[in-house]
Amino acid sequence: MKRPIFLSILLWFVLIMGSAIFIFPLWWMAVVSLETPARAAAAMRGGIGLLPRDPQFSNYAEAIRQTGSVPWMGFIDALSNSIVVTVLVVLGTVLSSSLVGYAFARFRFRGNTPLFLIMLGTMMLPGQVTMIPLFLVFRSFGWIDSILPLVVPAFFGNAFFIFMYRQFIAQIPESLVEAARIDGLGHLAIWWRIMLPLCRPVTAICAVFTFIGTWNDFMTPLIYLHAPESMTLAVTLNSFKGQYPGINNVHLLMAMSMLTMIPCIILFLAAQRTFIEGLARGGVKG
Repeated sequence: MKRPIFLSILLWFVLIMGSAIFIFPLWWMAVVSLETPARAAAAMRGGIGLLPRDPQFSNYAEAIRQTGSVPWMGFIDALSNSIVVTVLVVLGTVLSSSLVGYAFARFRFRGNTPLFLIMLGTMMLPGQVTMIPLFLVFRSFGWIDSILPLVVPAFFGNAFFIFMYRQFIAQIPESLVEAARIDGLGHLAIWWRIMLPLCRPVTAICAVFTFIGTWNDFMTPLIYLHAPESMTLAVTLNSFKGQYPGINNVHLLMAMSMLTMIPCIILFLAAQRTFIEGLARGGVKG
């Protein structure tokens, strides 16, 4: 049945308005980051257009230069720390969650269902409940002021992504697994060579969500990382804001915020097709 023209126009109008509402804060941030100090200060009072009058691309270089006590080095250290932590967390989350999800989907043992339900129950615990016990445990290990508290938990799986992998792998025909066993493959080989390639849409969702959550994580690095040279970009951005209070340097704050957001935007655009495919499959198959 052909959709009425009026309904199509209304649908497009709603989509365009919704997109504009969500994009406007990012656009406003980009515009302010390119303004002069006076124009950026006026933007805080609502006096700014939709385009920068005289783009100041040097604001980005100046924001990077003023990050940290040593020019340029503060940003470089924070960027490298964020990259190392994020890559390790994404890698650990994907590998551990897919492996545990494969075990729940393909292993039949007594207590499978209760263990799975207990694991799902951990999703109901807010992070504030486990924050202090985890800190005490990591302090007893001597891991304070290192990236280990940020990275090691990722290699023990994430309940939400384990659930996603388990549901996806359970839909893969058993005949495929049986054929792999006939060829002499063990469980680890089946997981690595067959299940992981087939779970690419779920892996894309897991990687994108984990990357964005870890890259923008402020609380965990703030608790465990104390040395200035070991801080991540999220913590450095907050300390940068503390160094320049008021609205006189808001253009530098917006420039630094844009630099922090760029990797997340690039990753989403690069993995957009696979990411949306994974969401669509999950919505259809449940």
